[in-house]
Amino acid sequence: MATTTEIRPRALVRASGGPRYAVALAVDALGTGLLRPFLLLYGVMVLRLSAPVTGIAMTAGVVMGLVCVPVVGRWLDRGARSTVVAASMLVRVVGVALLLAAPTGNVWLFATAALFLGIGNQAWPAAHAALVATVAHGRERDAALAGGRALRNAGLGAGALLATACLAGGTAALQALAAVTGFAYLAAAALAWSVHVRAHPAAAAAESRDDEPAPRMRALLAANVIYVFCLNVPEIALPLILVTQMQASPVWSAAIFVANTVLVVTLQVPVTVLMSRFPRRAVLALSGVVLAASYLGFLAATSLGQGWGAPAVAAVSVVCTIGEIIYAGSATALVTALAPAHLLGRALARFQLSTGFGLAVSPAVITALASHGSAALWGGLSAATLLSASAVAAEKDQGPSGAGLPVGETGEAGVLARRGG
Repeated sequence: MATTTEIRPRALVRASGGPRYAVALAVDALGTGLLRPFLLLYGVMVLRLSAPVTGIAMTAGVVMGLVCVPVVGRWLDRGARSTVVAASMLVRVVGVALLLAAPTGNVWLFATAALFLGIGNQAWPAAHAALVATVAHGRERDAALAGGRALRNAGLGAGALLATACLAGGTAALQALAAVTGFAYLAAAALAWSVHVRAHPAAAAAESRDDEPAPRMRALLAANVIYVFCLNVPEIALPLILVTQMQASPVWSAAIFVANTVLVVTLQVPVTVLMSRFPRRAVLALSGVVLAASYLGFLAATSLGQGWGAPAVAAVSVVCTIGEIIYAGSATALVTALAPAHLLGRALARFQLSTGFGLAVSPAVITALASHGSAALWGGLSAATLLSASAVAAEKDQGPSGAGLPVGETGEAGVLARRGG
């Protein structure tokens, strides 16, 4: 089994698409961090919409964005790579322009803006993963995907901190942040397009068996819906429990969120490299076990009540973040390894649909479970995640490395690519 045992920064940047593409990712993430956490506030404070109406419009944008993901998958399978990444960024430029053009009280323009932002946000992950899978292979690709996630989280965190500092300026500051976000997306799109990465679908199909179907990955996709709940634990579940049930200071929630971001940025690549010694599917199953254990840890911590409860929750959140890091470093990498090269786009699109669906329903599920107490919330999440991990471990790989053989141990699917500029 090929492994990556050391981190070489230059090689990692090259495997991630090159320096220009890395800058594009950073600029795009910074712009997203400036606006996304405060989009609801923009609708309420700038456009004077009610909070429920604003929330419905944002949710509709996310759902409609998911509807467009299969189209993105087919576009990728025709060979497009950097063009799709750039398009996902340009679509968000349109969304920001509509936000700035929307008059006070106009819910339809806000909803349309949320739609374009949702399309871009849902299209980007599959397009980015396909581009990285085109320029890097094997465990180097896994590390490159991890590096991209670390870079994106750093940009999101920096953007959110900058935006928070600017919020004292009121509505004018929110409008200025939106304008800066639009320019950031435009600059990122130009940089991404300039990389000129494109796959050759005919050559990729020749490398794969012509009759090789797209992997079904039914257990993996179903399990992923549950796995992605971990991404909303620091943002939704923990603040809900700490503030409303444990009467802890909101400072604890903020500290946990910051710690989560810092850990992801610093540990995503090293942990992914460390886990490259093991099959991807086993690592993904392990992440589910770690996450389930952390959920039980949260249950134990909340039973401590006020005083020691909040510090205990903060300590367990580190374990949850480690589980998240292991999951993020193995899930997309497993999909790219399983998929035949000429069907990579559709496989990634299906994976993004499961991710987007899980992220969309998790807030409602988490709040519903929390209303029945900590045991229902953390016990339910733990049981569901353990069941998902078992399903992932039991599913047989039918990928390009050979029917029924663990991908990453006998070979890797390759994609011939053309790069210019």
